Amino acid sequence: MGFLWSSVAVIGDVNGNVRYIAMKLTRASSYALHAVAFMASQKSDKPVASHNIAQARNIPERFLLKVLKPLVSARVLLSIKGPNGGYRLARPASEISMADIVEAVDGPIRGMAPFSEEGNGPLNKKLETICQQSAEQVKKHLEKVRVTDLVSGRKDQTNRVSRESARSSD
Repeated sequence: MGFLWSSVAVIGDVNGNVRYIAMKLTRASSYALHAVAFMASQKSDKPVASHNIAQARNIPERFLLKVLKPLVSARVLLSIKGPNGGYRLARPASEISMADIVEAVDGPIRGMAPFSEEGNGPLNKKLETICQQSAEQVKKHLEKVRVTDLVSGRKDQTNRVSRESARSSD
């Protein structure tokens, strides 16, 4: 499994002009990002019980548990056993990127173009290359967005990352 760009929608007008391209996170990635952001926003370093995260972020607890498991495997989170157990960040929020979380839950970010007909080999190869390059750009951008950017109350944090990405792609 991987984070594929089948979840990207190109929206056009009646003349066929592209107005915008929308990226859509999977539900699992979205829940994972919300859970990690919730843990990062806690004042203490104490483990947070999954039912507390689920309740605070309105996430079904069974689904949340399935999402937290790969985050532990990827060493984004630590799972603490026992009566006072739960989950906590494995490292500082400033060292965890959005890409770390998305790839832990959905697999590697990659682009793939569906092949229409076998006789279109050169076009299919070009489309595949374009999709791969786009996925690489998205991954680079998500690697720059830190959990601290997501939980800071400042709007300019994510705008800062967007400006940095735009400058680096020029």
